[in-house]
Amino acid sequence: MLPPPTEERWRQIALKFEEICKFPNCIGAVDGKHVVIQAPKNSGSQFFNYKKTFSTVLMALVDAECNFIAVDVGGFGRHSDGGIFAHSNLGKALETGRFNVPGPSALPGTNAEAPYVVVGDQAFPLKNYLMRPYPGENLPREKEVFNMRLTKARRVVENAFGILAQKFRIYNRRIHADPDNVDNMVMATCILHNFIKMHDRKSFRVPLDSGSRGSVESSGGIQNLPLQGGNASQQAFQTRELFKEYFNSAIGMIPIQQRAVPLVPPRR
Repeated sequence: MLPPPTEERWRQIALKFEEICKFPNCIGAVDGKHVVIQAPKNSGSQFFNYKKTFSTVLMALVDAECNFIAVDVGGFGRHSDGGIFAHSNLGKALETGRFNVPGPSALPGTNAEAPYVVVGDQAFPLKNYLMRPYPGENLPREKEVFNMRLTKARRVVENAFGILAQKFRIYNRRIHADPDNVDNMVMATCILHNFIKMHDRKSFRVPLDSGSRGSVESSGGIQNLPLQGGNASQQAFQTRELFKEYFNSAIGMIPIQQRAVPLVPPRR
């Protein structure tokens, strides 16, 4: 994994998420991908995933500017459901507090303290440090607003994966190499992604329509993770409610949510 940021760096990352993505107290967007590889010799089913291909897992945390903050490569493709995130070093570091994340901070314009969180899609479990969308259809408007705001913040990780697949052609097809070498190659592309992006911003183009979960599928060598289980704690539910209430308040709302999630007049 990449070296974890300091507490001050986490705060700077959170300020960028607030500025760019309008999601305060957010320190990263998380997602994972199966990187398709040639069937390793004598590996049995360890690398065989739910899509019936052989793969290693790339789990990443990305900042608001599509830089990789933390990268974990090398999980077995066979891990499914909650196993992928739970078994990853990234998931363990977040779960055990090894990332030096600052303590709770007041949401802008309020006295309500909220923890610093990462955002993920429906594939990830709800945790006090990991916000995911409200499930279901025809949700109350307040929940739709929360989901819209979370999706806006989460999109940066899909953008980062899309850029990665565009820049490095090894992701266009299955990788023919020993698993250990594949892990090193994938880690190297993530480090180079950050380096090139810092020194040659013009060469980076965010893929169109990259907000959907399937946006990187066309690269062939990268596949989405399956949905992951996990029982959420009461504290995690309360944290999500806190952000929901803030996003629907006069202080926390943004103009775009009025257009994206219009008010529905009461039936007469």
